[in-house]
Amino acid sequence: MASRPTRADYVRWERVTTRWADIDVYGHMNNARYFELIDTVVNNHLAEGTGVDIRDLPAIGVVAEVSCRYFAEVGYPAPVDLGIVVDKVGTSSVVYRVGLFQGDADEAAAEGRFVHVYVDNTDPARPVTPMPDEVRAAVEPLLRG
Repeated sequence: MASRPTRADYVRWERVTTRWADIDVYGHMNNARYFELIDTVVNNHLAEGTGVDIRDLPAIGVVAEVSCRYFAEVGYPAPVDLGIVVDKVGTSSVVYRVGLFQGDADEAAAEGRFVHVYVDNTDPARPVTPMPDEVRAAVEPLLRG
């Protein structure tokens, strides 16, 4: 297994607040909330980086894979810093990693893997298609090589 990620492993950052409702009966953030945060921070970057409503593009990214490795608990009420890095940009797909950090910790509390595959937004069958140029321009700066 890969080592626990640190803040230096990520390129772009966003801070979110935790809510009382995010916490499960065990006192830590519910697993589903991790995936909501990962999805949101990636799409926030795409919306900001493209400057357009990404839902209206001729090709849209659909989630083909999502996973999360947990290292430490995340709780309420401290905010969470989410770091994003891109591992791979293909013709029609992007592989992201998103690190979740709470407090001043340098090591991630969790890391998600998130894969978007681009499909034709004008065809109801949604065949795989190359990603739009504005999306490519927004994700390539996140590559860390």
